[in-house]
Order: sequence, then C-alpha cells, then structure tokens
Amino acid sequence: MQQLETNQGSLTLNRYPLRKNETLRAWDAADEYLLAQVGTDISGRILILNDGFGALSCALAEHQPSMLTDSYLSAWSTRENLQTNGLVSDAVQIMDTLVSHEGFYDWVLVRVTKTLGLLEDELIRLRPHLKPETRIVGCGMVKQIHNSTLELFERIIGSTKTSLARKKARLIFTAPDESLRCPPSPYPVVYTLEGTEYSVVNHANVFSRDSLDIGTRLLLKHIPSNSDYKDIIDLGCGNGVIGLIAAEQNLQAMVHFVDESAMAVASARETFHGSGLKNAVHFVQGDGLTGFKAGSADLILCNPPFHQGSVVGDEIAWRMFNQARKVLRNGGELRVIGNRHLNYHVKLKRLFGNVQQVAADRKFVVLQSFRRA
Repeated sequence: MQQLETNQGSLTLNRYPLRKNETLRAWDAADEYLLAQVGTDISGRILILNDGFGALSCALAEHQPSMLTDSYLSAWSTRENLQTNGLVSDAVQIMDTLVSHEGFYDWVLVRVTKTLGLLEDELIRLRPHLKPETRIVGCGMVKQIHNSTLELFERIIGSTKTSLARKKARLIFTAPDESLRCPPSPYPVVYTLEGTEYSVVNHANVFSRDSLDIGTRLLLKHIPSNSDYKDIIDLGCGNGVIGLIAAEQNLQAMVHFVDESAMAVASARETFHGSGLKNAVHFVQGDGLTGFKAGSADLILCNPPFHQGSVVGDEIAWRMFNQARKVLRNGGELRVIGNRHLNYHVKLKRLFGNVQQVAADRKFVVLQSFRRA
C-alpha cells in the first residue's frame, strides 16, 4: 500500500489486481498536479474521465463525482480503493464509456488517454453536456500530451491552453465555446474482414481500429477446428475477429469473448451479431478469466497486450497464461500470437511443460501449449 498526500487529504491506494512486491504507484505526478490545481474550490456536478486506478475519484469522493472509464481494472481499483479508505462505496458513480450522459456538468477532469481516438469519442459525447461556465481541466504526463491532443480539445470544446510542466506533468485548460459546431463521431469504424463478407465493428478504444493488424492476420490462418470443442474463449478479444473465425470453423462450439475494455466487448458483440453465425456466445468484460470455472474450456485463443496504459511489460500476458492453464480442460489448448522478441515460448514452456511453434513470419510467432493432468 502507498500513500497519496493531497489537499483533499491522505489516501491509501493500490493498483488492482494486486501483485506481490508491486513497485508501480496507483497514481502519477499528473494526478497530483490536477488535485493541487482544483484544490478545495471544486463544487457542483463533477465528471472524471479515464481515472487510472481511482486516485482522482477517491480524493474527490466527498463531492460525489461521476467517473467514466472504459477499463474494468480502473473501475475495480476505484471501488477497492474507496473501501480501503473508508469511503462510501456509492460516493462515486462509475460509468462505462458507452453510457449516454444526462444533464450538464460544472467541472470535467480529464486524464489524457494513450489512444487519441478514445479521447476524441469521449469529448464528442461530452460536448452537448457542457455549459459556457463549465470548468474543464485535463492532465497527463508531458510525453502523453501532443499537439494533436490539444487540437482535439480546441476543435471539439473550445479555446485551449496548457500549464507549465511540473514533475514532467502538464495541465490542459479548455473553455467551452458554444459557437463551435460539435462534429459527428467517426466511431465506431466498420471494415470488411479481408477474404470474407463479415463486417468488423470497432469502437474508439479498440486496438488496430482501422484495419486488421498483421499479428491477428497470421493467427486467423491457424485457428484449429475440432468437432469435440464445446467451449472456445477469445481472451483479450478486442473487436472479436479471432472468436468470430473460431466460431465459423467450430459451429458446434460456444464462444466466449472476454476483454477488460467495455468498448472491446461491445465491438465483439456487434461484430458477431452482424455475422449471421448461430453459435452460442458469451460476452464478458472482466479481469481476464477471473470467474471462469476450472476445466471449463477446450481452446483458448489469445493475442495478449504487452502494455497497460503507458507501462510496457509482460505481466498481463503472464497473468492470462496462468489463468488459461487453470480454465482449460485436460488436453485443452492455449494458442497464442506474439511478437518474436517477447519470448512467450519460455513462459509457456515453464507453465505448461510443453510448447510448440505452429507458424511464424518475420515478426510474429504462433505458439500452442496443452493442459496436461
């Protein structure tokens, strides 16, 4: 546990899921800068966008803010951190990014996102719910705030300026301009999956939103078909295209689409339901395979992310692989696509006791491991 000291008080904050010997904090200098800026003067109806692990929401919980996030882990962390600090669990209204706003906000606090499309979509959805006097303050680390970021605020909301940098963090101040025409949202993006007639739906926060990424393209060529498959899981499903092709090749199987992003799950749902396929399906926003019963899947397909926000590493993939081993039935298979340099074969060999290369190209490799008793 680590302590965040703010003008609003002292908070004990954790990142979820909890890890042994955690070295990363549940907040950064941008959170600290923003909280220092708003001080104790903030009041009225407050909206917080993209709070990482609940630092902003917990610090301002006495004002009963609304928090909008696309991340299951962000929402989970916020709830846990509220409880840890003895704050009322419903002090913060947590909403996902696809929920429609109601009414007007007096303050909007925005954590700049790594995905510019997500920020664009959020600002467009927010624009009709701003008053001329609404106070809008954004924050992020200097490396996260680019000219394109400021251009979004200018184009969608109004006149924008930035603060001086402090501890490599910067603030963004935007004044709503009623004379600006709010542009229509370009999301979701829809494209036809190459070699098929399937339409792939991509909401704003989906990886490789505009076209099929080359790693997935390789994996799609090597999705197995087996009449004995009862349950197939597309783990970290994104727009659901991997699970879609698995369903096409295994019409008897139930396909589970799992992601921690609400927009990813919505994209997968819309992609599948527009396909005409009749498989039984299950859509889950959550912490990987948490909640799945042990020995409940025959095949798990995974294109794991190697970053969480701005933090790069293999912790998410390692957690997915461990979860997969528990959830697979005896003889069940985990099939993974990854960049060669990530060396997933080492982890899979250590965890499953076996690993084989199914396919490879210059950049990517497809690996399989089987659950043995």
